[in-house]
Amino acid sequence: MASTRSRRTPTRPTESRFERLADWSIRHRRRAVALWVVTLLAVLGTSFAIGAAWKNDVSLPGTESQQALDTLKRSAPTQAGDTVEIVMRDPGGIETPATRQRVEAMVAAVERLPHVAAVNDPFGPGAVSRDGTIAHATVMLDATSNDVPRASIERLIETAERADGNGLQVELGGDAVRYVDAGGGTAESLGTLAALVILVFLFGSLLAASIPILTALAAVGGTTALIVVGSHFLDVADFTPALMSLVGLGVGIDYALLIFSRYRAELLNDRDRDRALKIALDTAGRSVVFAGTTVIIGLLGLVALGIGTLQGVALGVSATVLVTLIASLTLLPALLAIFGKRIERSVRKRALKARTKRRVEGERWRRWAAFVQRRPVPILAVALAFLVALALPATDMRLGFADAGNDDRDTTSRKAYDLLADGFGPGYNGPLVVVSEGGSDDAAQRLHATLVGAPGIAGVAPVQEAEGGTVATVIAYPDAKPQDEGTQRAVTELRDEVLPPLARETGATYLVGGTTAAADDYAHTVQERLPLFLAIVVGLSALLLMVVFRSLLIPLKAAALNLLSIGAALGAVTLVFQHGLLGIEGSPVDATIPILIFAIVFGLSMDYEVFLVGRMHEEWERTGDARHAVREGLAQTGRVVTAAGAIMVVVFGAFMTSPDRMMKQFGLGLAVAILLDAVVIRCLVVPAAMELMGRWAWWMPRWLRRRLPRVALERA
Repeated sequence: MASTRSRRTPTRPTESRFERLADWSIRHRRRAVALWVVTLLAVLGTSFAIGAAWKNDVSLPGTESQQALDTLKRSAPTQAGDTVEIVMRDPGGIETPATRQRVEAMVAAVERLPHVAAVNDPFGPGAVSRDGTIAHATVMLDATSNDVPRASIERLIETAERADGNGLQVELGGDAVRYVDAGGGTAESLGTLAALVILVFLFGSLLAASIPILTALAAVGGTTALIVVGSHFLDVADFTPALMSLVGLGVGIDYALLIFSRYRAELLNDRDRDRALKIALDTAGRSVVFAGTTVIIGLLGLVALGIGTLQGVALGVSATVLVTLIASLTLLPALLAIFGKRIERSVRKRALKARTKRRVEGERWRRWAAFVQRRPVPILAVALAFLVALALPATDMRLGFADAGNDDRDTTSRKAYDLLADGFGPGYNGPLVVVSEGGSDDAAQRLHATLVGAPGIAGVAPVQEAEGGTVATVIAYPDAKPQDEGTQRAVTELRDEVLPPLARETGATYLVGGTTAAADDYAHTVQERLPLFLAIVVGLSALLLMVVFRSLLIPLKAAALNLLSIGAALGAVTLVFQHGLLGIEGSPVDATIPILIFAIVFGLSMDYEVFLVGRMHEEWERTGDARHAVREGLAQTGRVVTAAGAIMVVVFGAFMTSPDRMMKQFGLGLAVAILLDAVVIRCLVVPAAMELMGRWAWWMPRWLRRRLPRVALERA
C-alpha cells in the first residue's frame, strides 16, 4: 500500500476556476440573473411561436418487422400506413336496417377524410361477430400514426362518434387513437410542491427553500423550450419532455441543494458570505460537475443502442442535465449573492437555536456512523441480502409493451379493445401483417391457407394484393392478446417454423410485421444490445471514479452497489406492473424502462457516491485516519444526502400519478432506486464497506497513480 503522504496544506497562489466563477457571479449577480431571465423568455417565446414537431422514430433497421414495412412502403404504399379500428355494438342487432344505414353513412363520411386511404366493409366476411351485435371497420391510413397530424385523427374520431347513440355504441382503437386519448398529468407540479415542503423543513426558511426550486425550474423550462425548437430538426419522441421534466427537476434540486448545503456549512464556520460561496462552488460545485458528467455519460450510452426513439431521449435529457449544471454554477450563486444577507440571518438564527438546545451539527450522524463501524459485517450482510431479495423478481422480467387493455377504462381505445375481444377474440386487437413478395403466382394464396392452420392464429383476413406488383399482404389474428407471451410465441413460430418451408416451396419471401411483431422485435433488440450499453456506462463511470479518488476498490464498490440498487428497482417494477402487486393490471415491463432507468439511476447514484465519498476523501487527505474519514464524511453529508434522496423520491414518485403507464413505471423505478441508494446503500452499506476496507479503500498501485491525470474534488 502506498505510504501515507504528508498532510500539510499548501498555499494557493491563485484562485481556482470555480472560485473565479463564483467571484464573477457575486460581482455581476444582477446581470447574471437578468441574462438567465432574458434567455429563458427568448427560448420560451420561440418555442410557443413555432410549436413542437415530435416524431416517435420506431424504426428498427435489420429487424423483420422493419423489412416488412419497408417492402410495403416501396411496393404497396397504400397498405403501409397504420390502421384505426372503428368498433360498433348494437344489442338489438348490428345489421338491422336502421343501424346498418347509420353505420354505412358514417363509414362513407370517414372515407372522405384526409389521410384515410380506405375503409373495410363493416358488414363483410368476418367483420360481424357470431351473435350479430358487434361489427368492426378497419380504417387504413395513408401514413404511420407518427406522420398523420393529430388534428386529422381527432376529426376521424369525431366523425365516427357522430353515429353513436340510440342504442348504437361506437368506439375507436389503434395506436393513433391511443395517442389522442393520452391526457396530461400534474406530476411535475405535485413533485415540485412536495420538494418545496421538504426543503422548508430542512432549512427552516421559505426563501432558502425556494432558491434550489427556482434554479431547477429555470433549467428545465429553458431546456424543454430548446428541445421543442430542436424537434423541427431532430427526431424527438413525444414523451421526451415528460422525461426531461422528471430528471431535470430531480437533479436540478439535488445539485442546488448540495451546493447550498456546503454554503450553509461554511457560513456556520464563520466565513463571510462571499468566501463561503466561493468555497461551496469550489468543493460541492466540483462534485456536482463530476456527478452531472456521469449522468450524461449514462444517457449518451443510449446512443450506442442504435434505437432512434432512445437517441432523441438521450440527447434531450442530457441537454437538461447540462443546462442544470450551468444553472447550478451561475444562476444559483447569483441568487445566493442577491439574497445572501437574509439567508445568512436565517441560517445563523437556526444554528443559534440548535446550540441553545445543545445540539451539535452532525452529531447524530456521527453516532450513527460509529454504530455501523462497530458491527460492519452483520449490517453489510443484512443490507445486501435485502437488496438481492428485492432484485430477484427482475430475473423474471418480461420486456414488451402494454396494449390498450391496460388503458383507462373510460377511454375510447380501451372500450374498443374490450368490444373487439368480446366479439372476435383478444387477438383482433393486435393483428399480424404478413407480407408476401415474389415467388410463384399462388404464393399469396398458399400463405393464406398456411396461416389458417398455423398454431396460435385464430383468424385470417382475405389476401390484399398490391396493384401491378408481386407484393401482397395477409392479416392474421392471434388467439391471444397482443401483450401475451402466447402472441410472442406465435410470431416466433411463424418466422422460424411455419413460413420458411413454404418460402422454399413457392420461392417467395414472407415477412411477419405489424405493430405487435414490431414490439416483439423492439424488446429483442434491446436485450441483444444491453450488454454493450452496460459495458460502456459502467466502464466509463468506474474510470472517472478511479481518476478522482485515486483508488481501485472504490470504483468497483460503487459500480457493484449501483447495479444492485438498479436491480432492486427493476425487481419492484416487475412485481408491481408485471405481476400486479398493488392491484395494477399486469403487462410486460415497457422495453424502454430497464435501459432508461439504468442510464439515469447509474448517473444519479454517482451524485451521492461523489458527495459522500468525496467528503470522506477530503478527511482522509487531511488526517490519514480511515475510520475518522468515514465517520466525519457521513456526519457532514448524511443530512444532505438523505434530504436530497427524499426530494428525488417525491419528485419521481409523483409521476406515479401520470396517466401514461410508461411514466408510471419510470417514476416507480427511479423512486425505489433513489430511496434504496440514499437510505440503504449510503447510510448502511457504504460506511460498513469503507470500515472493512480501511486504508485499502484509498490504495492504488504507484505505477498507475503516476499515469492517471489528477482531477481533485477537494480544494488544493
